Amino acid sequence: MGLIETMLKETQIAFIGSGIMAEAMVKGLVGQGLMPAQNINASGPRPERGAELAERYGIQVTEDNVAAAKGRDIVVVSVKPQFLDEVLEELCCGAIKPKALVLSIVAGTTIGRIAKGINHQAIVRVMPNTPAQIGLGMSVWTATPETDEAQREQARTILAALGEELYMEHEDYLDMATALSGTGPAYVFLVMEALIDAGVHMGFSRRVSEQLVLQTMRGSLEFARASQRHPVELRNMVTSPGGTSAEALYQLEKGGLRTVISKAVWAAYQKSKYLGGLK
Repeated sequence: MGLIETMLKETQIAFIGSGIMAEAMVKGLVGQGLMPAQNINASGPRPERGAELAERYGIQVTEDNVAAAKGRDIVVVSVKPQFLDEVLEELCCGAIKPKALVLSIVAGTTIGRIAKGINHQAIVRVMPNTPAQIGLGMSVWTATPETDEAQREQARTILAALGEELYMEHEDYLDMATALSGTGPAYVFLVMEALIDAGVHMGFSRRVSEQLVLQTMRGSLEFARASQRHPVELRNMVTSPGGTSAEALYQLEKGGLRTVISKAVWAAYQKSKYLGGLK
């Protein structure tokens, strides 16, 4: 066990907001033995949700954000964006100890806004995605100069419990990550839905079509990762001249699939930048 893992076992962490992504982090920390459940506190407005998390993971829960954050070494801000101003106002007056690390997973919210709202400078901003719920997430993150090396390594270890993590020097890259990996699962799910519907249109039952598509997607992704080949090579491997794949790909290209995807990602990027500039 490394020094950072040992340090985490002695670290007190609070989750301000107890939603799906906070639960994914708790699950990773407790399930992988990185942190004892009694060192984890989570706050949220719904007592039934708190009771659920306490029963499932053995953590402490409260409805009081200030009480949750008080004295903690790491404070994870994981509330919905529309509730952020209210939460920052609660935390701004001494609730967070001076040497604590604040880790924000609030979508579209800049480090500057968090820092100003809570009058605190040691901040890590993260853009995770939904597969983190099963330990297969992609988390892109950055940190302020005020975070020390130990705090950065703690953040890295916590995020690694969700899947893969990637540190970027500049915060601008997080808006790009929001559009590509953060929103990315929605693009994949839409393609899955379209393929399943196409199978039903041809005559498969929806159950059979779903099975065919899900396993094809899974197998293709795993094969791509294992082969370490460029997607062009992989596509050429299954595209015989004059064959069914060639005909299908011709229609996709004719329909402007690449252009539509590129425009969609760019639109998501612009929206992320816009939302970040609202405050």
